[in-house]
Amino acid sequence: MARALAGHALSRNAEGDLASAGPSVDALWPEYSDAALAVLKTLREPSGRMLAVGDAEVWDRMIHAAIEDETISEA
Repeated sequence: MARALAGHALSRNAEGDLASAGPSVDALWPEYSDAALAVLKTLREPSGRMLAVGDAEVWDRMIHAAIEDETISEA
């Protein structure tokens, strides 16, 4: 998630101005870890529509695993 946020901020394909953002994303993605965790924590509670079409327990396990992955990548 942090890499995606860094790419979005840096790449010309999104809000940035770098034509080739890969090396910058590789170097700077840890700076986006707090924002990534905030997004993932927001996703912990699925909307009513999401619950209507999917399994809430599976969603919960997936989001918690993603939060754990993001936390591990900070270390």
